[in-house]
Amino acid sequence: MSVPTLTPSSTSSKVILPITGTPDNVNSTDNPLPFGIYMGMPNEHQAFASGAADQVNYVYKKLGGDVLDIELTEFNVYAAYEESVLEYSYLVNIHQAKNSLNNLLGATTASFDEDGQIVSGDSLSGSNVESKLPRYTFDYTRRVATGISAEAGAGGDLTYYTASFASVKDQQDYDLQEIVADAVTAGDLTLETGDSIDSNRITIREVYYKTPASMWRFFAYYGGLNVIGNMSTYGQYSDDSTFEVIPTWQNKLQAIMYEDSIRTRVSNYSYEVINNKLRLFPTPQTASPDRFYFRFTVKKDSFEEYSDRKTGTNGVNNMNNLPLSNIRYSSINSIGKQWIRRFALALSKEMLGQIRGKLGGNIPIPGGSVTLNSSDLLSQAKAEQEALRTELKTVLDELTYEKLLTKDANMTKATADTLGNVPVPLFVG
Repeated sequence: MSVPTLTPSSTSSKVILPITGTPDNVNSTDNPLPFGIYMGMPNEHQAFASGAADQVNYVYKKLGGDVLDIELTEFNVYAAYEESVLEYSYLVNIHQAKNSLNNLLGATTASFDEDGQIVSGDSLSGSNVESKLPRYTFDYTRRVATGISAEAGAGGDLTYYTASFASVKDQQDYDLQEIVADAVTAGDLTLETGDSIDSNRITIREVYYKTPASMWRFFAYYGGLNVIGNMSTYGQYSDDSTFEVIPTWQNKLQAIMYEDSIRTRVSNYSYEVINNKLRLFPTPQTASPDRFYFRFTVKKDSFEEYSDRKTGTNGVNNMNNLPLSNIRYSSINSIGKQWIRRFALALSKEMLGQIRGKLGGNIPIPGGSVTLNSSDLLSQAKAEQEALRTELKTVLDELTYEKLLTKDANMTKATADTLGNVPVPLFVG
């Protein structure tokens, strides 16, 4: 049997990568980009289209298009270039999240479309915060301190309320939770919006009662008892010794233990609070003092925003809602664009390997077959992509704000050490 004479209509592949791309074809209606993010950005599409078109020639040269057919279309390369820019934006935005999340917690977030672009928001909408350096703040630390201060009664953002009840002869126990609920129902006590006691347990902060004066018993520095007083009584009390000239340090010593001494030495009552039920010691034998007062707070829902002001509850709380859009193509410098070219080449190589591997890497020809380098292309592409990602992550990790501060500190120390070893010239008069 004689070998037939083949007369193919074409001696080359049906699909061959052209030597260069065309900016007008980057996002054509017939073969658009998968996402088209940068083609939809104002003042970005022209630069992106030019970069994507140039990538075609780069891939053509690097994969040997001058010698061998490359079974890719220009649109394959455009898609690889878009993915490469988005991958670069992804890694850089993660880096920025590490830098700025602690400073942006509670800040206004935004709404994002399917491409990750900001479509609505408050003050940060459309402001390109991914290209800005946030001011260093202590917002997170301050929020932690606020919670601790509120619990310690030294500030914070909890509202302290005051309520009272009349003492009853021979009654030792009083339900403060019920007393507050009855006062709210009767309209005698008004709580802030969001401070509901329907299902919230109040926290008792302080219990006290009114005495005839702010200070009527004084353990003075003379060592005697009740030398100074203003109750207009006599004996040990003296109505003409209310004011004394004393050294400052004595006032300081008095102030240190003033509150404790008033509570433990002056009052005839003590108490305990268990499950918001107050028990007085001793049991009142008369209705005097006629009223006891207490201060309390209402447990605040940690996720509830205040009605009259923003506290950041509905703002940024993690990396997911940081107001970071895809990095603008025009903001990427030469360092980033070269990384994008190399990564897009690796993606193109991966696509070519997938195409050539469709038939198991072999193309039958008369008298034999041609083995294509599908597996080599795929392994090389995967290795190159991983290496490029690792390279960029390593560089970005070395350039975090924390690392930059450490480098500045080391440089300052090295400069001081160098200057400390410079001989001081002698002055000869």
